[in-house]
Amino acid sequence: MSRLSTSSLAWGSSEVDWCEGNFIILPFIAEFWNTVSNVQFIFVPPILMYLSRPYARLVSRGIYAVWLLQMVVGIGSLYYHCTLSLVGQLIDEIAILWVVMVAFGLWFPKMYMPDVFHRSRQRCLVFNLSLALIITCLCLIYPSANCIALFGLGIPCTTLLVTLTKRSACPRVYNMGVRCGILWALALTAWLSDRLFCRFWLAVKFPYMHSFWHVLVFVASTQGVLILIYHNAREELPEANPKLSYWPSPENELVGIPYVSFQQMEPSKLLLC
Repeated sequence: MSRLSTSSLAWGSSEVDWCEGNFIILPFIAEFWNTVSNVQFIFVPPILMYLSRPYARLVSRGIYAVWLLQMVVGIGSLYYHCTLSLVGQLIDEIAILWVVMVAFGLWFPKMYMPDVFHRSRQRCLVFNLSLALIITCLCLIYPSANCIALFGLGIPCTTLLVTLTKRSACPRVYNMGVRCGILWALALTAWLSDRLFCRFWLAVKFPYMHSFWHVLVFVASTQGVLILIYHNAREELPEANPKLSYWPSPENELVGIPYVSFQQMEPSKLLLC
Protein backbone atom coordinates (compact mmCIF):
# COMPACT_ATOMS: atom_id res chain seq x y z
CA MET A 1 0.00 0.00 0.00
CA SER A 2 1.78 3.15 -1.22
CA ARG A 3 1.91 6.33 0.80
CA LEU A 4 1.88 9.77 -0.77
CA SER A 5 5.31 11.44 -0.90
CA THR A 6 7.35 13.73 -3.14
CA SER A 7 8.30 10.71 -5.24
CA SER A 8 4.62 10.27 -6.09
CA LEU A 9 5.06 12.91 -8.80
CA ALA A 10 7.57 10.70 -10.62
CA TRP A 11 6.54 9.04 -13.85
CA GLY A 12 5.54 5.43 -13.24
CA SER A 13 5.12 5.95 -9.47
CA SER A 14 1.57 4.55 -9.57
CA GLU A 15 1.27 0.86 -8.76
CA VAL A 16 -1.52 0.52 -11.33
CA ASP A 17 -0.45 -0.06 -14.93
CA TRP A 18 -3.14 -0.76 -17.51
CA CYS A 19 -3.03 -3.24 -20.37
CA GLU A 20 -2.03 -0.75 -23.05
CA GLY A 21 1.71 -0.76 -23.70
CA ASN A 22 3.78 2.16 -22.42
CA PHE A 23 5.49 4.79 -24.61
CA ILE A 24 4.70 2.92 -27.83
CA ILE A 25 3.14 5.66 -29.97
CA LEU A 26 4.84 8.73 -28.48
CA PRO A 27 7.93 8.82 -26.24
CA PHE A 28 6.38 11.35 -23.85
CA ILE A 29 2.95 9.69 -23.35
CA ALA A 30 2.90 6.44 -21.37
CA GLU A 31 -0.51 5.17 -22.52
CA PHE A 32 -1.50 7.05 -25.66
CA TRP A 33 -5.08 5.85 -26.22
CA ASN A 34 -5.90 5.82 -22.52
CA THR A 35 -4.74 9.44 -22.49
CA VAL A 36 -6.52 10.84 -25.54
CA SER A 37 -9.78 9.01 -24.71
CA ASN A 38 -10.30 11.57 -21.92
CA VAL A 39 -10.83 14.53 -24.23
CA GLN A 40 -14.64 14.40 -23.91
CA PHE A 41 -14.31 15.08 -20.15
CA ILE A 42 -12.59 18.36 -21.00
CA PHE A 43 -14.51 19.68 -24.01
CA VAL A 44 -18.13 18.60 -23.37
CA PRO A 45 -18.69 20.00 -19.82
CA PRO A 46 -18.32 23.66 -20.97
CA ILE A 47 -21.16 22.99 -23.42
CA LEU A 48 -23.17 21.41 -20.60
CA MET A 49 -22.53 24.47 -18.42
CA TYR A 50 -23.86 26.71 -21.18
CA LEU A 51 -26.95 24.52 -21.69
CA SER A 52 -27.52 24.35 -17.92
CA ARG A 53 -27.98 28.11 -17.49
CA PRO A 54 -31.80 27.90 -17.13
CA TYR A 55 -31.50 25.25 -14.41
CA ALA A 56 -28.79 27.26 -12.64
CA ARG A 57 -30.95 30.38 -12.74
CA LEU A 58 -34.22 28.74 -11.66
CA VAL A 59 -33.08 25.93 -9.32
CA SER A 60 -29.40 25.73 -8.31
CA ARG A 61 -26.04 27.05 -9.48
CA GLY A 62 -24.44 23.99 -7.92
CA ILE A 63 -24.80 22.30 -11.30
CA TYR A 64 -21.78 24.27 -12.49
CA ALA A 65 -19.65 22.66 -9.77
CA VAL A 66 -20.47 19.16 -11.02
CA TRP A 67 -19.58 19.95 -14.63
CA LEU A 68 -16.35 21.63 -13.47
CA LEU A 69 -15.48 18.56 -11.43
CA GLN A 70 -16.05 16.41 -14.50
CA MET A 71 -13.42 18.48 -16.25
CA VAL A 72 -11.06 17.90 -13.32
CA VAL A 73 -11.68 14.16 -13.72
CA GLY A 74 -10.68 14.39 -17.37
CA ILE A 75 -7.58 16.48 -16.69
CA GLY A 76 -6.52 14.19 -13.85
CA SER A 77 -7.09 11.04 -15.89
CA LEU A 78 -5.25 12.51 -18.88
CA TYR A 79 -2.29 13.43 -16.67
CA TYR A 80 -2.37 10.04 -14.95
CA HIS A 81 -2.32 7.95 -18.12
CA CYS A 82 0.25 10.23 -19.69
CA THR A 83 2.68 9.85 -16.77
CA LEU A 84 1.39 6.85 -14.73
CA SER A 85 2.21 8.90 -11.63
CA LEU A 86 0.55 8.31 -8.26
CA VAL A 87 -0.42 11.99 -8.02
CA GLY A 88 -2.19 11.75 -11.37
CA GLN A 89 -4.02 8.62 -10.22
CA LEU A 90 -5.20 10.37 -7.05
CA ILE A 91 -6.37 13.50 -8.89
CA ASP A 92 -8.39 11.26 -11.21
CA GLU A 93 -9.93 9.10 -8.48
CA ILE A 94 -10.55 11.86 -5.93
CA ALA A 95 -12.26 14.03 -8.54
CA ILE A 96 -14.60 11.11 -9.35
CA LEU A 97 -15.39 10.81 -5.64
CA TRP A 98 -16.28 14.51 -5.43
CA VAL A 99 -18.47 14.36 -8.54
CA VAL A 100 -20.54 11.59 -6.96
CA MET A 101 -20.73 13.14 -3.49
CA VAL A 102 -21.58 16.65 -4.73
CA ALA A 103 -24.22 15.26 -7.11
CA PHE A 104 -25.78 13.21 -4.31
CA GLY A 105 -25.72 16.20 -1.98
CA LEU A 106 -27.36 18.50 -4.52
CA TRP A 107 -29.91 16.18 -6.09
CA PHE A 108 -30.60 13.13 -3.93
CA PRO A 109 -34.43 12.93 -3.88
CA LYS A 110 -35.89 14.18 -0.61
CA MET A 111 -38.37 11.31 -0.47
CA TYR A 112 -35.48 8.82 -0.18
CA MET A 113 -33.35 10.81 2.26
CA PRO A 114 -32.59 9.11 5.60
CA ASP A 115 -34.65 10.45 8.51
CA VAL A 116 -31.55 12.00 10.08
CA PHE A 117 -31.53 14.64 7.31
CA HIS A 118 -35.21 15.56 7.94
CA ARG A 119 -35.45 15.99 4.16
CA SER A 120 -33.11 18.97 4.39
CA ARG A 121 -31.09 19.58 1.23
CA GLN A 122 -28.54 21.59 3.19
CA ARG A 123 -27.93 18.80 5.72
CA CYS A 124 -27.61 16.23 2.97
CA LEU A 125 -25.07 18.38 1.12
CA VAL A 126 -23.03 19.10 4.26
CA PHE A 127 -22.94 15.39 5.13
CA ASN A 128 -21.81 14.39 1.63
CA LEU A 129 -19.13 17.07 1.44
CA SER A 130 -17.86 16.16 4.91
CA LEU A 131 -17.66 12.48 3.97
CA ALA A 132 -15.86 13.33 0.73
CA LEU A 133 -13.36 15.45 2.67
CA ILE A 134 -12.68 12.65 5.16
CA ILE A 135 -12.11 10.10 2.38
CA THR A 136 -9.87 12.58 0.55
CA CYS A 137 -7.71 13.02 3.66
CA LEU A 138 -7.47 9.23 4.05
CA CYS A 139 -6.35 8.96 0.42
CA LEU A 140 -3.42 11.25 1.09
CA ILE A 141 -2.22 8.70 3.66
CA TYR A 142 -3.46 5.49 2.06
CA PRO A 143 -4.09 6.07 -1.68
CA SER A 144 -5.91 2.75 -2.09
CA ALA A 145 -8.69 4.01 0.23
CA ASN A 146 -10.29 6.01 -2.57
CA CYS A 147 -10.57 3.00 -4.87
CA ILE A 148 -12.41 1.10 -2.12
CA ALA A 149 -14.73 4.08 -1.55
CA LEU A 150 -15.55 4.37 -5.27
CA PHE A 151 -16.48 0.70 -5.54
CA GLY A 152 -18.67 1.11 -2.46
CA LEU A 153 -20.45 4.12 -3.96
CA GLY A 154 -21.26 2.13 -7.09
CA ILE A 155 -24.00 0.25 -5.23
CA PRO A 156 -26.12 3.26 -4.11
CA CYS A 157 -25.54 4.98 -7.47
CA THR A 158 -26.87 1.98 -9.38
CA THR A 159 -29.76 1.50 -6.96
CA LEU A 160 -30.84 5.14 -7.24
CA LEU A 161 -30.61 5.04 -11.05
CA VAL A 162 -32.83 1.96 -11.23
CA THR A 163 -35.32 3.47 -8.76
CA LEU A 164 -35.63 6.80 -10.56
CA THR A 165 -35.91 5.10 -13.94
CA LYS A 166 -38.72 2.83 -12.76
CA ARG A 167 -40.75 5.69 -11.25
CA SER A 168 -40.34 8.04 -14.20
CA ALA A 169 -43.60 8.93 -15.92
CA CYS A 170 -41.70 10.44 -18.83
CA PRO A 171 -40.80 7.98 -21.64
CA ARG A 172 -37.81 10.10 -22.64
CA VAL A 173 -36.34 10.00 -19.12
CA TYR A 174 -37.14 6.29 -18.81
CA ASN A 175 -35.32 5.60 -22.10
CA MET A 176 -32.32 7.56 -20.92
CA GLY A 177 -32.28 5.58 -17.68
CA VAL A 178 -32.24 2.31 -19.62
CA ARG A 179 -29.46 3.54 -21.91
CA CYS A 180 -27.51 4.80 -18.92
CA GLY A 181 -27.76 1.40 -17.22
CA ILE A 182 -26.63 -0.42 -20.36
CA LEU A 183 -23.71 1.95 -20.89
CA TRP A 184 -22.68 1.66 -17.25
CA ALA A 185 -22.71 -2.16 -17.52
CA LEU A 186 -20.63 -2.00 -20.72
CA ALA A 187 -18.20 0.45 -19.12
CA LEU A 188 -17.73 -1.74 -16.06
CA THR A 189 -17.24 -4.77 -18.32
CA ALA A 190 -14.54 -2.90 -20.26
CA TRP A 191 -12.79 -1.86 -17.02
CA LEU A 192 -12.82 -5.38 -15.58
CA SER A 193 -11.85 -6.91 -18.90
CA ASP A 194 -8.76 -4.72 -19.10
CA ARG A 195 -7.73 -5.67 -15.55
CA LEU A 196 -8.56 -9.38 -15.61
CA PHE A 197 -8.03 -10.47 -19.21
CA CYS A 198 -5.06 -8.40 -20.30
CA ARG A 199 -3.23 -11.44 -21.67
CA PHE A 200 -6.11 -12.17 -24.00
CA TRP A 201 -6.26 -8.58 -25.30
CA LEU A 202 -2.51 -8.58 -25.80
CA ALA A 203 -2.79 -11.86 -27.71
CA VAL A 204 -5.36 -10.38 -30.09
CA LYS A 205 -3.35 -7.14 -30.26
CA PHE A 206 -6.16 -4.95 -28.88
CA PRO A 207 -5.15 -3.83 -25.36
CA TYR A 208 -7.39 -0.76 -25.40
CA MET A 209 -10.41 -1.71 -23.30
CA HIS A 210 -9.62 0.91 -20.66
CA SER A 211 -9.95 3.65 -23.28
CA PHE A 212 -13.46 2.33 -24.04
CA TRP A 213 -14.15 2.61 -20.30
CA HIS A 214 -13.36 6.34 -20.47
CA VAL A 215 -15.77 6.97 -23.34
CA LEU A 216 -18.59 4.79 -21.99
CA VAL A 217 -18.39 5.97 -18.38
CA PHE A 218 -18.42 9.62 -19.46
CA VAL A 219 -21.65 9.18 -21.42
CA ALA A 220 -23.21 7.03 -18.67
CA SER A 221 -22.25 9.42 -15.86
CA THR A 222 -23.49 12.45 -17.80
CA GLN A 223 -26.83 10.76 -18.41
CA GLY A 224 -27.01 9.71 -14.75
CA VAL A 225 -26.45 13.31 -13.64
CA LEU A 226 -29.13 14.54 -16.07
CA ILE A 227 -31.63 12.06 -14.64
CA LEU A 228 -30.92 13.36 -11.14
CA ILE A 229 -31.22 16.97 -12.33
CA TYR A 230 -34.51 16.31 -14.09
CA HIS A 231 -36.13 14.69 -11.06
CA ASN A 232 -34.74 17.42 -8.80
CA ALA A 233 -36.22 20.10 -11.05
CA ARG A 234 -39.61 18.41 -10.98
CA GLU A 235 -39.33 18.16 -7.19
CA GLU A 236 -38.21 21.75 -6.59
CA LEU A 237 -39.91 23.66 -9.43
CA PRO A 238 -42.71 21.61 -11.04
CA GLU A 239 -44.55 24.74 -12.18
CA ALA A 240 -41.71 25.50 -14.62
CA ASN A 241 -42.40 22.20 -16.40
CA PRO A 242 -38.86 20.79 -16.70
CA LYS A 243 -38.20 18.79 -19.83
CA LEU A 244 -35.36 16.61 -21.04
CA SER A 245 -33.99 18.11 -24.26
CA TYR A 246 -31.05 17.54 -26.57
CA TRP A 247 -28.63 19.84 -28.35
CA PRO A 248 -28.35 20.60 -31.22
CA SER A 249 -31.45 18.56 -32.13
CA PRO A 250 -34.03 19.01 -29.32
CA GLU A 251 -36.02 15.88 -30.18
CA ASN A 252 -33.23 13.44 -31.12
CA GLU A 253 -32.56 11.15 -28.14
CA LEU A 254 -29.71 9.19 -29.71
CA VAL A 255 -27.63 12.03 -31.17
CA GLY A 256 -26.85 15.16 -29.19
CA ILE A 257 -25.99 16.43 -25.74
CA PRO A 258 -28.80 16.10 -23.16
CA TYR A 259 -29.84 18.90 -20.82
CA VAL A 260 -32.86 19.99 -18.78
CA SER A 261 -34.95 22.78 -20.29
CA PHE A 262 -38.03 24.51 -18.91
CA GLN A 263 -41.39 25.39 -20.40
CA GLN A 264 -42.89 27.85 -17.93
CA MET A 265 -46.64 27.31 -18.24
CA GLU A 266 -49.77 27.42 -16.13
CA PRO A 267 -50.02 24.44 -13.74
CA SER A 268 -53.12 23.18 -15.54
CA LYS A 269 -51.08 22.90 -18.75
CA LEU A 270 -48.10 21.05 -17.35
CA LEU A 271 -46.78 18.19 -19.45
CA LEU A 272 -45.46 14.90 -18.10
CA CYS A 273 -42.01 15.61 -19.52
